[in-house]
Amino acid sequence: MDMHAVEGESTVVTVGKDSVSAHDVLAVARGGARVEISAAALDGMAASRARIDALAAEPRPVYGVSTGFGALAVRHISPELRAQLQRSLVRSHAAGMGPAVEPEVVRALMFLRLKTLASGRTGVRPLVARTMAAVLNAGITPVVREYGSLGCSGDLAPLSHCALVLMGEGEAYGPDGTVRPAGELLAAAGITPVELHEKEGLALINGTDGMLGMLVMACADLARLFTTADITAAMSLEALLGTERVLAPELHAIRPHPGQAASAANMLKVLAGSGLTGHHQDDAPRVQDAYSVRCAPQVAGAGRDTLDHARLVADRELASAVDNPVVLPDGRVESNGNFHGAPVAYVLDFLAVAAADLGSIAERRTDRLLDRNRSHGLPPFLADDPGVDSGLMIAQYTQAALVSENKRLAVPASVDSIPSSAMQEDHVSMGWSAARKLRTAVDNLGRVLAVELTAAARALEIRRSAYTSRDTDPLAPATAAALAAVRAAGVGGVGPDRFLAPDLDAAAALVAGGGLVEAVEAVTGPLA
Repeated sequence: MDMHAVEGESTVVTVGKDSVSAHDVLAVARGGARVEISAAALDGMAASRARIDALAAEPRPVYGVSTGFGALAVRHISPELRAQLQRSLVRSHAAGMGPAVEPEVVRALMFLRLKTLASGRTGVRPLVARTMAAVLNAGITPVVREYGSLGCSGDLAPLSHCALVLMGEGEAYGPDGTVRPAGELLAAAGITPVELHEKEGLALINGTDGMLGMLVMACADLARLFTTADITAAMSLEALLGTERVLAPELHAIRPHPGQAASAANMLKVLAGSGLTGHHQDDAPRVQDAYSVRCAPQVAGAGRDTLDHARLVADRELASAVDNPVVLPDGRVESNGNFHGAPVAYVLDFLAVAAADLGSIAERRTDRLLDRNRSHGLPPFLADDPGVDSGLMIAQYTQAALVSENKRLAVPASVDSIPSSAMQEDHVSMGWSAARKLRTAVDNLGRVLAVELTAAARALEIRRSAYTSRDTDPLAPATAAALAAVRAAGVGGVGPDRFLAPDLDAAAALVAGGGLVEAVEAVTGPLA
């Protein structure tokens, strides 16, 4: 699916001492943008490194500089063993298991760790940051495994697999997508592996970068899906001969949730000019439409507001320098707990709840379109010859299975905690796990909306063919454009049963790639 394309990304992203934007993350992770480090950032890194070197020369132990880690921090490490200490840290912490995670996740993770290195708060040498940028620019992507992060002390195992590659060890994808030993890939790209000095191994692995990268990408994908859901809800409302009067701005002004107003306004734009809305059947008069139709803006709007909160948290995290210990502007080196992933983990879980509920209400509209007792004149299951043909009956089964899975994925990961490191790290965030399940939920939601789109498009086609006046199109211009886009994408219309899976895949690709939104916005103008 092309959900992960970035439109209009810059070819170069510059990392400085200030925060980066969500667009920068997407450009590097999904668009392959090159990374540069500003001169000011390199100077700041050199200054903070001088402070670390001074501490390393002192006889007193300093965590991460001249001690072990976690529960082993009680041991003071002599100077001749400190390079080995950093190597051992990275090697031992690169302990992930399971399938490899998506390359875009790893690129986001590495870019965000580079952003923190460039902040000058970690005390690493500029050489380390330059090497990480060179690896990104060479298209070398470390192999990071699914399991290993507890989301506290950062995403330790995933980041360690990346740090291992900087050392010339472990495995990585090359520019051609083939997995090879990291040393071979670095040599082919002319990159010298890094020999880590005091604190540098710790600085490379002690951040919330993996969960944050996945949050940024999920926010981008969900923004598109919320707009898509407004379109499919409008199409279903029109196909069910529902009333658009519930979308009037004055109704939403008296309950002033911004997301609700935005969704209602989107639906109203999509339905402008419809000849079908409000035409209730004489033999089945309705005073009000069902909740799944009438309350669409309230549900999607709540999700939009949740998304806004998640973006606020992401922006704050993008402006953060997460490490332990950190070099403060006045030169002090202090231990802290900023690596705890709770702020990110919570909103990842919130978004999974919103995704599950949005899919749930979309499935209810689909079922209504297929049920002859509630569809107000549409044939059973939108079949061509009901009884001989099953129409979209089983498409709703597939949709229901996806909705059910998303409900399971909405169970929060962030409420769990398993102590680690001999009870030194006795409360963890599970933010990485929250991010991983959210990625699955977002993909599932796109497919759920694709099934509603397929059903609503077929229902509108049936309404259009039965319209008594052939001089005018009863469909709203925007929903007619949506229907045309669906058919152009290869999704079949009314007719005898056909192999349905390719149709659903084509609809899912249209949703994920943004083609549906583009087709509708060509008529309505920009939607929220």
